[in-house]
Amino acid sequence: MTATHDSVRIAGWVERFRRMRLVLAVAALAFAGLWMFGAIAALPALAGFALIAAAALIASASGAETPAALETHEPRAPRIGDPLIGSVLAGLPDPVVALDRRGDVVALNARATAVAPALRPGEPVSLGLRVPEVLEAVRRARASGMAQRVEFSERVPLDRWYEVIVTPISSAGAGRDPGLVLLAFHDLTPLRRVEEMRADFVANASHELRTPLAALSGFIDTLRGSARDDPAARERFLPIMQAQADRMARLIDDLLSLSRIELNAHLRPDKQVDVGAIVRQVADSLQTLARDRHVEVKTIGTPAALLVPGDRDELIRVFENLVENALKYAASGKRVDIALSVGEGPDGKREARIAVRDRGPGIAPEHLPRLTERFYRVDVSESRAQGGTGLGLALVKHILNRHGGRLTIDSTLGQGATFTVHLPMAALPAGGNSTLLTRT
Repeated sequence: MTATHDSVRIAGWVERFRRMRLVLAVAALAFAGLWMFGAIAALPALAGFALIAAAALIASASGAETPAALETHEPRAPRIGDPLIGSVLAGLPDPVVALDRRGDVVALNARATAVAPALRPGEPVSLGLRVPEVLEAVRRARASGMAQRVEFSERVPLDRWYEVIVTPISSAGAGRDPGLVLLAFHDLTPLRRVEEMRADFVANASHELRTPLAALSGFIDTLRGSARDDPAARERFLPIMQAQADRMARLIDDLLSLSRIELNAHLRPDKQVDVGAIVRQVADSLQTLARDRHVEVKTIGTPAALLVPGDRDELIRVFENLVENALKYAASGKRVDIALSVGEGPDGKREARIAVRDRGPGIAPEHLPRLTERFYRVDVSESRAQGGTGLGLALVKHILNRHGGRLTIDSTLGQGATFTVHLPMAALPAGGNSTLLTRT
């Protein structure tokens, strides 16, 4: 490339020397005419001199070059909104942003817009991506001409982790200022969540499994020792051992379910389900438990479909937990009401509301803020006696967070408690009618 530029410069100098030689020749003729024939006879030579000089000056001022110069290809600076760059980025599987040498956004694909919604073509990347680690990596890549790797995390609205590869691209060879810088984002969130899930599972399981394991070990030692030949003790201990084993199985199942939900917490469900039909299915499936507890379960509200974007299995888990809790811990009230309605959420959009109300002893106000914490129990002995793991409401909270919903709890001592699920509803189709829905 350097030899090509040198040959172009030499060719330009030769051309300029040729033009100046012609100008000097005409000037010599003009002055000779003035000396030999006088001013009038020399006018044509003077006119020719003026025209040639003007042409030479215009050519020099306009930067005219030799044909060899026109054949060279200098690197072209990328244009904002370049359709070729935009088409290339759109075909890439990862979020990618292209910057020019000044750090302005040339183009970005739709996946990058989802990662950094504030980025705009033609604007500096620092305005739309307020991540110091990434901006510093861009500066280092431009200065060194070498690819850079950096990681960063976001805490709002959800915990996300990303790896960014900053790659300078130059068509002028190494050591030149890059004409284009590419930022490629890789989502590390699933990997990080798996690591956290593993750590949480080990910590929680080791803590909660210690009690039933200790009980099982004690009963086994007793049956092997002093109660080896005692049929009455064996008949008394075996049901307790079975209950402890069942408790461990439920605990492990809840821990695994909670870990799976947390792993997919950043992925919103995209299928529409009828939450009213789910609630009625759960109420029917728990009628046997209700009869055993002598509790009446009544579902009231609209018969119309309450369509929400959701995962059917996870929403079934939500209402099973809420209704089972009402049947187990508030059975003294002898009645559980499930009310279906539609209301307006904090953002002004329609939401489905499912309120599970019991008429049991109620919950003291100091316990309400902590009910959805893992392994938090108002009455530990009562919870374990009922077969609870302390993870039911934590599961409910995490499932509702994934669905963009929320759980509210109202309770007064002696008057029962109401657990209300709020879920954003699916958009009504054109011309849709919601007059059948009961509004609150």
